[in-house]
Formats: sequence, C-alpha cells, structure tokens
Amino acid sequence: MPLGLLALAVGGFGIGLTEFVIAGLLPEVARDFDVTETAAGWLISGYALSVAVGGVGLTLAAARLPRKQVLIGLMVLFIIGNLLSAVGTNYTLMMIGRIVAALCHGAFFGIGSVVAASLVTKERAASAIALMFAGLTTANVLGVPLGTLLGQAYGWRSTFWAITAIGILALVAIATLVPASVNDHAHEGAADGASQPTGIRHELSAFANRQVWFSLLVTVLGFGGMFGAFTYIAFTLTEVSGFSSGAVPWLLILFGVGLFVGNLLGGRAANRSVPRTLITVLAILTVVMIGFALTAESQVATMVSLVLMGAFGFATVPGLQLRIMTYAGSAPTLASGANIAAFNVGNALGAWLGGVTIAAGLGYVSTIWAGAAMAAAALVTLLVAERVRT
Repeated sequence: MPLGLLALAVGGFGIGLTEFVIAGLLPEVARDFDVTETAAGWLISGYALSVAVGGVGLTLAAARLPRKQVLIGLMVLFIIGNLLSAVGTNYTLMMIGRIVAALCHGAFFGIGSVVAASLVTKERAASAIALMFAGLTTANVLGVPLGTLLGQAYGWRSTFWAITAIGILALVAIATLVPASVNDHAHEGAADGASQPTGIRHELSAFANRQVWFSLLVTVLGFGGMFGAFTYIAFTLTEVSGFSSGAVPWLLILFGVGLFVGNLLGGRAANRSVPRTLITVLAILTVVMIGFALTAESQVATMVSLVLMGAFGFATVPGLQLRIMTYAGSAPTLASGANIAAFNVGNALGAWLGGVTIAAGLGYVSTIWAGAAMAAAALVTLLVAERVRT
C-alpha cells in the first residue's frame, strides 16, 4: 500500500470523527445549549450543507494549485474549525466552528479521491479510494464510540479537543507521506491526467455529461437515506428500542463495523463492476431499512439492523465516487469534489426530512422510513441512468 494512502486515511479519520461523533453527543449538546432536538440536529445538517459548499467552491478555487499543498491547507482549516467548536460557549459559536471545519471536508475527499486513484493502477482505483475512506469508517468503528464516551465522561467539548489533536497528526502525515509527484506529473490512474491540476474551464467541462448529473442525484438520495436515519439514531435507540443512553456508544460500534466492512467490500466489488455493485447494494439497503423500521422495538433486531444499514449504506461510496470520476474523463477533480458535496447535500436532506417527520409527531421510527424511501428513489434513478446510457 502506498504510504500516501495511509496519510489520506489519517485525514479521513479526523474528518469522519468530526462529522459523525456529534450524533452520539446530540442529547448532551441539546441540553447544554438548551435547544430542541431539531435545532441540535442542525449542527449535523448545517455541517453537511457547508461540506457541499466547500466541496465545490474550494475545489474549484484550487483547480490550478498543487494538490498536496491544497490538502495541507485544508487540514489547517479543519484544525481551526474544531478549535472553535471546542471553545464554543453557545450554540452560535458551535455552529460557526462546525461550518469552518466542514468547509475542508468536501474538497479533501474530492481531491483526495483523485490523488488516491493516481497512486495505483487503474484496476485498483476503487480499492484505493476505499482505503482512503477507510479512515472515515475507522472513525465510526473506534473514534465515534470512544469520542462519545469521552464526551459523556468529561463534557462534549473534550471530544473536540481530541479531534483537534488528530487534525494536527493528519497534517503532519500528509506533509511527510503524500508524494510531491502528485503535484506535477501523471501516474497510471483511474482517469487520464488524474494526477495533474487542470484549469477551471476544463474541470467544468465534465458537467456536460448527463451521467455526471445522474451520479450526483444517486449520491444525494442513496447516501442521504442512510444518513437521515442515522442523524437521530441516539433518540431511536433510547426512545424506541429501549436502550440506555450509556449503551449508545457501544451500539455505534456496531454501525461503525458495518461501515468499515461495507466500504472495503464495496470497493472490491466496484473494481469488477460499478453498475452491478451499486444496483445490488442500493436494493439491499432499501430492504434493510424497511426491516429496521418494522423491528425497531426489538433490541436484537435493532443491533443487526445497525450493522447492515452501515454496511450497505457505505458500500455505495467507492462505486459512486469512481462512477462520477469515470464519466468526468480527463477532468475528475471538480466532479469528484461535487460528488462529495452531493453526499453531504444528501446528509442534510435526510436530516431535514427526519426532523420534519419528528416535528410532525410521527415518532423516531419515521426517520428510518424516510431514509428507506430515499434509498428506493436512488435505486430507481440509477436504473434509469443505466438504461439511458446504453
């Protein structure tokens, strides 16, 4: 494994921890700031919307800059944002910190996906992308539960101090392990010229392909469905399934294990066939979420559902990322960043729909039903995309 992939995974670990750990701490944050569950949920959906802005805006702004230096700059932004969250004394300051940290997220994974693919042969591109995202999934297996425990024991701000330290470690890893060659000459990667910065006009040309837009829509709906259910999972586990709040961190480990395994297996499957992998995974994800909604009152069924929802939800990621990079051709960077933005537009949409169903008095299981509907819509969209492609 190229050491550059390890450095990208460390950055992904920190970013994944920032994005997901707040879900386990949402009840504590809501009580501390004296806000409703829906308002606290905006710390998640607001983050996701900021990722969408950064994923496109910062990637576009950095189109002509050396990719390694851009990744380093993005990690500096990440560190500043989490420092603001750690010292935030009110809801507004906390939200500002979340927004600042989120701005680097989309551009980091978007540019990082292109760099990761450029470090290996074309046949291993999906697996290389999956290895980078393995940092994010590892954050869910280990980081999120431990971060939740840390926040519950010493206050949620202590978790963001820990994330800041991880950000510094990631900064050092990228500076020392990512090869400078990704800045100035081509490797045998997933797309022609994937390792060379290109101009803004050239990057925008990728969006002339309608399959790029289909890919973005599938990402919004598919990943948003899983994340919409996850946003309020702490409330579902305690209010519907009957678990204690102290059990939530351990239950999140099950979800994280699913993410980790699904990401790696999804990458391997996508190496063989992206369309077949995505169609199969989205179909199973829809069924899993329907089953979760029907059995959420059972603790045993809930634990199984958490693993399966994480696995099939994140198994889509390498394939979705490789699909859009493939259709973007020689201009993959902005398209890749836009797809990361689409992941988080989906996150925000899923969280918003979940909040709407809760506010309407439909209960915490309604968020899972909303997620299942979004996953089904993603499957239909992908089937249409594949039909018009042929």
